[in-house]
Amino acid sequence: MGPSDAKDHPAAASPPGSPEEDPSHAPADACDPHAVDSDVPGAVRRVLEGLLAERTERAAALDPVFAADLAERVARFALDGGKLMRPRFVWWALRACGGGAAEAESALRIGAALELIQTCALVHDDVMDGSRLRRGRLALHADVAAQYADVTEPSHGARFGEAAAILAGDLALAWADDIVAATRATPSADHTVRELWSTMRTEMVAGQYLDIQGQATSSRSLARAIRAACLKSALYSVERPLALGAALAGADAARTRALCSAGRCVGIAFQLRDDLGDVFGGPRHVGKPTGGDIRAGKPTYLVAVAQARAEAADDRGALSLLRHSLGRADLSEPRLAEVRDVLVRTGARDIVEAKIDRLVAQGLRHLESAPLEAEGRRRLRELLHTTAGNPPPPPSSAPHGPLDGVPVSLLLGAVEGAAR
Repeated sequence: MGPSDAKDHPAAASPPGSPEEDPSHAPADACDPHAVDSDVPGAVRRVLEGLLAERTERAAALDPVFAADLAERVARFALDGGKLMRPRFVWWALRACGGGAAEAESALRIGAALELIQTCALVHDDVMDGSRLRRGRLALHADVAAQYADVTEPSHGARFGEAAAILAGDLALAWADDIVAATRATPSADHTVRELWSTMRTEMVAGQYLDIQGQATSSRSLARAIRAACLKSALYSVERPLALGAALAGADAARTRALCSAGRCVGIAFQLRDDLGDVFGGPRHVGKPTGGDIRAGKPTYLVAVAQARAEAADDRGALSLLRHSLGRADLSEPRLAEVRDVLVRTGARDIVEAKIDRLVAQGLRHLESAPLEAEGRRRLRELLHTTAGNPPPPPSSAPHGPLDGVPVSLLLGAVEGAAR
């Protein structure tokens, strides 16, 4: 979603250099929640712009090269592109649980911090995956390397770009933590928000590690693939943002539990949809070549299902193709097309599509079970559908049974210990 053209919302941050340059000191009623309702991404971007302007100014005071090469790149990355899905979950969970003007500023700041932690995740992910493109442009590490191509040896330049991107991701994470630390809430909400934030950061790292560990060891376990998907994406993309919004609103345990269960279901569906898109193409992968997960040998649920189905059918041709294709950085387009054919022929693609549908339906049942404000519930329902890439199903399609042999309860409990 591009920057909003709406101009009827007050700026949520004080101008850089003013006595109250930290927007956390703005009066609670300075942000009209009804105005934000009409353009949540625009409101979050305005807060983020103010916060980043102040931080890039500080960076320039430290060193102009550091500011130009890293701080400004981080700011541009955070502000340019992205649909601000996570901040919208925070906002609409807040509103669905009855939050209003008193909590609005804090919710927008938490949303801005989530965009920065997402920046950290994507910048680091591109380095780990060796991806040169992001959002149709050079990834940050490739961009830095290109900037210094005339003054560095090719091998040194690539390594320098990767090192710079690691530091840029660290900077984005540090800024995100600073924003959360300076955000005010009620004492009870403040404690919960900080606990959620701390847990979420560790979950992200754990999920990403399981991802790269699976690549290194060629692990194709169905249960482990779901666990990694939940940790690296479902929790921090959907469930934790919902929990943060509910915490800011002072929601009771029943509402929070229902929202988190809905978020867990749809968050896993979000990652499964992303896995499909990486191989077969989709809106989230515009500007980025497909097949990256196959070439990197990522242990996705899609691939794990295909391998399990091929083994069950004693399809040696399919197993051989997968074994000799996964993890091949130089995999040709014709061979990638053969891998796609195996994913379709084994039924893996259809199974994952069906699982997405069922997880979304299960998530919506959790959402409907909670006593929520009507408009907030409606917006969350739309957002959950959009996140999973699914059209709204008819009510009768919501399943109650197992998902292709794996019960929903087992999927949702895959990281129960880590999620508490």
